[in-house]
Amino acid sequence: MSARILEGKVFAQAFREDAQKKAAALREQYGVQPGLAVIIVGSNPASQVYVRNKHKSCEALGIYSEVIEMPETTTKDELIAKIDALNADSKIHGILVQLPLPEQIAAHESEILERIRPEKDVDGFHPVNVGRLVTGQPGLVPCTPFGCLRMLELAGIPIDGQRAVIIGRSNIVGKPMLHLLLGKNATVTICHSHTKDLPAVTREADILVAAVGRPNFVTADMVKPGATVIDVGINRIAPKKLVGDVDFEAVKDVAGAITPVPGGVGLLTVAMLMENVVRAAEMQLQD
Repeated sequence: MSARILEGKVFAQAFREDAQKKAAALREQYGVQPGLAVIIVGSNPASQVYVRNKHKSCEALGIYSEVIEMPETTTKDELIAKIDALNADSKIHGILVQLPLPEQIAAHESEILERIRPEKDVDGFHPVNVGRLVTGQPGLVPCTPFGCLRMLELAGIPIDGQRAVIIGRSNIVGKPMLHLLLGKNATVTICHSHTKDLPAVTREADILVAAVGRPNFVTADMVKPGATVIDVGINRIAPKKLVGDVDFEAVKDVAGAITPVPGGVGLLTVAMLMENVVRAAEMQLQD
């Protein structure tokens, strides 16, 4: 029997509708329009597409959106000055610096991102927000893993008491996913390039999250029959062909539920960013 396909557009639409309702409530009750500022440095074509998508999403949901384009030659100090100005701007509730940064400032990426005030850090990457996630306190959570968790909940897939295995230990997906699943009472194992007998570990998973950045890495023999498989990877293997970290065609005949690539987790990320902007506005009202 073939797996249930967890279509990203269905869940992303639900997240967007939720964000739209909450944004409308903030405007009606407090006269506050949630606001997002996105800084893009240079003219990376992929980054320009992402920024356009974020801007369109904001406009569609009633969120104020400001795109700040800075030249390729921007210095670290100029970028930090711009972040400081946005930190002080009361109509901006979320700040996002689009990555990658140009070569001359890329080495200062951590310092630049940490300049964003934690309550405006809608990417959820600031050490203060990471600390809040680890200790189970409310804060802003990275969009992709948060979207995966919300998708599982919305799909009615049990998490409490389940065995979850994550392949990949990045600060963007793997580590936050660990803490989110742990917070929902899953028993979580995190795997990486040094894990011994990886297939034996992954075959124990009721929920398997692949975030390793290697095309078709997870094969059918690595998946427990009936498991839920979340594929976070997006790998371009030809000019017009994207595949995930999971061998979808083979694994869908073993798994109970699976996300496709494209059309799966990737669609959740921008939708969850919209939720984070609204949450940031709500949290700033309470301060």
